[in-house]
Amino acid sequence: MAQPIPAPAPTVAQFANPLPVICTQYCAPYAVDLAVVKKVMTISGGNFVVTDNNDNVIFNVKGNLMTLHDARVLLDAAGNPIVTLREKRMTAHHRWNVYRGESKEPSDLIFTVKRSSTIQRRAKLHVFLANNTNEEVCDFMVEGSWAEKSCVVYTGDRTNIIAQMCKKTTVRSVLVGKDNYSVTVHPNVDYAFIVALIVILDDMNHITDMDGLFFNLAMSKAELPSSVNVPGK
Repeated sequence: MAQPIPAPAPTVAQFANPLPVICTQYCAPYAVDLAVVKKVMTISGGNFVVTDNNDNVIFNVKGNLMTLHDARVLLDAAGNPIVTLREKRMTAHHRWNVYRGESKEPSDLIFTVKRSSTIQRRAKLHVFLANNTNEEVCDFMVEGSWAEKSCVVYTGDRTNIIAQMCKKTTVRSVLVGKDNYSVTVHPNVDYAFIVALIVILDDMNHITDMDGLFFNLAMSKAELPSSVNVPGK
């Protein structure tokens, strides 16, 4: 029997034209390197600062984990809202919807992100643009390691790599209670879109920590004997 031909390995995207998801102004004709810094020890939660190689602030992400509805707002350097990331509660795949500005109207929906399965040992997210209503095939895909906090963003067919992220750990970042991520966005890819995905991925990472706890508890329970003989009874 003939062996199936393996799928070609994904390659770094070389788009001749911009690939805007949020806005064309965030599509540079060259690779963009960003530093994404999350403040860990904060009661407000969900706060990120995004800078370029020259330490210029490009974006801020503000949010409040203490409210009833989890939401993050991606702001430009001047403080203007670009998009709002809203978690859709009570969904098995932990869906997030991303809207223009500070809207929550369906007409302003840009894209949706959800986990490919309910419980995951590795990160795998599917991204659907607003016009992809049947959600049979994703438009983009995020794959990576929850433990290493690294990921790769692909086009939906997984043939093109459009961005990569890894965690940077320094003595200073540990002391001041911050998570640092290094991100490379390839030419003509919307880097505001990539930042929004990383913020959602970071939030889902905390959910996956809980999944791991429940998984370990379930495995421990499965290993227990069905009955225990107590001496003297």
